[in-house]
Amino acid sequence: MLIDTHTHLDDARYTSDREAMIARAREAGVETMITIGCDLATSRSAVALAEHYPFVYASIGVHPHEVKHIADGWYDELRQLARYKKVVAYGEIGLDYHYNHSSPEEQRDRFREQIQLARELKLPVIIHTRDAQDDTIRILKEERASEVGGVFHCFSGDTWLAKDALDLGFYLSFSGILTFQNATMLREIAKTVPADRLLIETDCPYLTPIPHRGKRNEPAYVRHVAELLATIKAEDVALTAEDVGRITSENARRLFKIP
Repeated sequence: MLIDTHTHLDDARYTSDREAMIARAREAGVETMITIGCDLATSRSAVALAEHYPFVYASIGVHPHEVKHIADGWYDELRQLARYKKVVAYGEIGLDYHYNHSSPEEQRDRFREQIQLARELKLPVIIHTRDAQDDTIRILKEERASEVGGVFHCFSGDTWLAKDALDLGFYLSFSGILTFQNATMLREIAKTVPADRLLIETDCPYLTPIPHRGKRNEPAYVRHVAELLATIKAEDVALTAEDVGRITSENARRLFKIP
C-alpha cells in the first residue's frame, strides 16, 4: 500500500473525472492521499475533500507564490480550518526565488509568520524551496521549525540541502522528478537518504513520472516513484517496491500522525 503525501486533488484539471481519478489511485494501491493548500481558497478545498473522503487528509497554508495576497483575517481563518481533525500539516510554505511571484522580502516575512503559526497549531510543515536554499535553512533554524518537524516536498536540491534538511530532522519527499533522464544527481542523493526519512509523492497534476510524461499526473502514478526508489536503494539494501511502499507509508503516518 502507498501514501501519496503531496497532491492537489482540487485542481481544475480533475473537474471532469475527479471520482474516476481517485478510484484509479485506490485500485493502484494508494491507500491514503494528502491534498495540499496553497492559499486560503485551496486550503478550504483541501479540508472539504478530506471531509468527503475517509482516506484523504489535508494541509493548509500559503505557497510562497501567493503570500503577496495574504490579507487581514487569513491567519485567523487558517486557525479555524486547523481545527478539523483531518488537517495533518501546514504548507506548502517556503521560499521560491526562481519566479519571485511575491517579492523575496515578503516571502521571507510570511515564511517566518507561517512557521510560527504552524508551531502554534502543532502541525508539521511542508516546505517548498527553489533557488533559496540558504535562506530557507536559516529561517527554519531561527524559527525553531524542528519543534514541529516537516518535509522538504518534491525534493530536487543538491547534496548540501539534503544534509541540511536531514540535520534539522526533516524528511525528504521524492516525486516523479526522480524518474527524469536528467535527474542523475538526484538519484544519487536518494540513494544516501536513510530509509526512515523517505517519503514519496506525485505533486499531481504536475511532474508526471516516466512512463507517463506529457500526460496529466495523478496519484496512481506514485507507484512509479516507489518502484524506481526501490531500484535505487536496492544497490545497497535489497528492497522491493512493496518494501518502499511500506516504509514510506510508516514514515508518513509517523510525521503526519495518520492512524
